[in-house]
Amino acid sequence: MNVSVVLFTADLRLHDHPPLRAALEASDEVVPLFVRDSAVDRAGFAVPNRLAFLADCLRDLDAGLRERGGRLVTRSGDLVEEVCKVAGETDADAVHLAADVSGHAQRREERLRRALAADGRRLHVHDAVTSAVPAGAVTPAGSDHYAVFTPYFRQWSRQSLREVVTPPRRVPVPDGVGSEPPPGRDGLSGVSAGLAPGGEAAGRRRLAAWLRTGIGAYEDRHDDLAGDATSRLSPHLHFGSLSPVELVQRARKSGGPGAEAFVRQLAWRDFHRQVLAARPAVSTADYRTRSDRWRSGRAADEDAEAWRAGRTGCPVVDAAMRQLRHEGWMHNRGRLLTASYLAKTLYVDWRVGARHFLELLVDGDVANNQLNWQWVAGTGTDTRPNRVLNPVTQARRYDPDGAYVRRWVPELAGLPGAKVHEPWKLGGPERAALDYPEPIVDLAEGLARFRRARERG
Repeated sequence: MNVSVVLFTADLRLHDHPPLRAALEASDEVVPLFVRDSAVDRAGFAVPNRLAFLADCLRDLDAGLRERGGRLVTRSGDLVEEVCKVAGETDADAVHLAADVSGHAQRREERLRRALAADGRRLHVHDAVTSAVPAGAVTPAGSDHYAVFTPYFRQWSRQSLREVVTPPRRVPVPDGVGSEPPPGRDGLSGVSAGLAPGGEAAGRRRLAAWLRTGIGAYEDRHDDLAGDATSRLSPHLHFGSLSPVELVQRARKSGGPGAEAFVRQLAWRDFHRQVLAARPAVSTADYRTRSDRWRSGRAADEDAEAWRAGRTGCPVVDAAMRQLRHEGWMHNRGRLLTASYLAKTLYVDWRVGARHFLELLVDGDVANNQLNWQWVAGTGTDTRPNRVLNPVTQARRYDPDGAYVRRWVPELAGLPGAKVHEPWKLGGPERAALDYPEPIVDLAEGLARFRRARERG
């Protein structure tokens, strides 16, 4: 009997899964395999919120496979070694894998290819599984990637997407393949209280509801902080419990300005992935150096800690940071303004903020997280590197009635309307009655400091 291994990584689903379909077409039996990669743990990416969501995804994937006569095989350790062990135990002649873009994923893929070849086995890497348009599929003349989004988006929009693959009816798995118990949420500490459930079933329910009731108003409402009108599908894209190809196709089928705006956000995701694939070092290094001399020392550390704790004295920033801690997720507009506050108002190194986000975000994706932080900090692909988002202006525009701030900063819940955004302007007795800190920095002074620093650089 022919046997193939299907290695699941960031594609934890059965719907629209080309590697699984290809393996089933080429083999009599398949081994659906997930390896808890020890290198990911050592690098610090295995944090409570993502581990909890991962556990949900793996449990759901195993349940779906069992409904089809199969099961998920789980192992832990060095991914290359464990895949080769499973391939040897089952005499598999091939391993199927979805392409990924990080430096770690690229190095791991090459190691796996060499190790399998040494045993006479083949590695099949499938594109357009974790991206709608694969990294490197569109490039400008003279370069291996696009550095500016708008021309990339024009080319991305012209690409013909592959057909969505239907889920298999049956997944025959060889007998006797050893498996560890799939990891669960039990025993995990530090998981955000409001973390959403993971798994393909939960993702497809959210997608169906989004297409039915949310996407139509997306263009007009996606920046509404209090309205919570975004899709919240990013964790499912990160873990691959939903397919980006399917999302683009179904959004386009819905049609209208909201769908177009949503598809543009999916294109931004692919844009960042193609940048990271071409320049893996940008996960920690400036894409475009501005010779910033970021603040350091005790005062900068204290400011960064106040930012992490949601105690800066700037209400909309604190609200977004508290949402992050409670939900393991943050509204996209909140991500932009909190990042701008740290990097450009406090002038603290963007890597400090990116690291904190990755410690809590359930959708903590290296490409999106690091490159969005760099975009805000002015070291990335933004063509206006000195742009600064004023948090008060942003709050008035995207939380005009203060409902978002009052939801997450209960100390200010008694303040009416837009007054909640500038509590430092209240009269003495009214201000003294609030259990809320004074601003750690004057916004105008912070902006001036940033501009002076950039001019010196």
